[in-house]
Amino acid sequence: MVKVDGHVHTPFCPHGSRDSFEMYVERAIVLDYSAITFTEHAPLPVGFRDTTPEEDSGMDPSRIGDYFDALDVLKEKYKDKIIIRSGLEVDYIDGFEKETAEILATYGPRMDDSILSVHFLEHRGKWDCLDYSPDVFESMIGYYGSVDEIYKRYYKTVLQSVRADLGFYKPKRIGHITLVKKFQKLFPASQSFTDEISLILQEIAGRNLALDYNGAGFVKPYCGESYPPPDVIKQARTLGIKIVYGSDAHTADGLDQGRDLMK
Repeated sequence: MVKVDGHVHTPFCPHGSRDSFEMYVERAIVLDYSAITFTEHAPLPVGFRDTTPEEDSGMDPSRIGDYFDALDVLKEKYKDKIIIRSGLEVDYIDGFEKETAEILATYGPRMDDSILSVHFLEHRGKWDCLDYSPDVFESMIGYYGSVDEIYKRYYKTVLQSVRADLGFYKPKRIGHITLVKKFQKLFPASQSFTDEISLILQEIAGRNLALDYNGAGFVKPYCGESYPPPDVIKQARTLGIKIVYGSDAHTADGLDQGRDLMK
């Protein structure tokens, strides 16, 4: 079986570990991976203010050239052992499509692969990083009115990301489409949102995009499942959507996380 990890972070992640690129690659080789894509968090769009306390959700724009240069060296170093792809995890932020397209137009030529994800939601002018912490999510419930309303906004925003025109270099894979469930054991929704998820999958299929099958949810104490869970993956496969495993590792030890539990 060909093993691929399409969602790996790096020492360039401002909220990750300092584990070296070589630590990630050497571990991937030990785990018998054929290919990995490094998908560091892209710089956030110009004009958007990061809501996290350390403002460390995206890479510093001044470092992105060094990031791609480092990957070029890594590709050459390990060319006989593993395929290494250069990529980014790009945030879709509602209302910042033009600025995001500009980021992609600038760095797209250096990317082999990429992911488009939703982390930030807007409610009446207030932005939140919905997966930052249980405390942030709980505060969101206060002004959204319920857990269900947060889920509705999240899935609406993911749908917008799939439909968005972000130019020629728009990512071809949609990231962790059920990330909103990260704290579900603390703050469960009252419904499954199958209709919203089905529509997202139909739109992904209609645009010939791929789906990130993300193992990180298994190691999050208040989630306990992949993003998305297996029933959604089964539906995606019936629609002919390409599924790409992603560890979403932020440390070398995080590679392969959840994979043994995923069908």
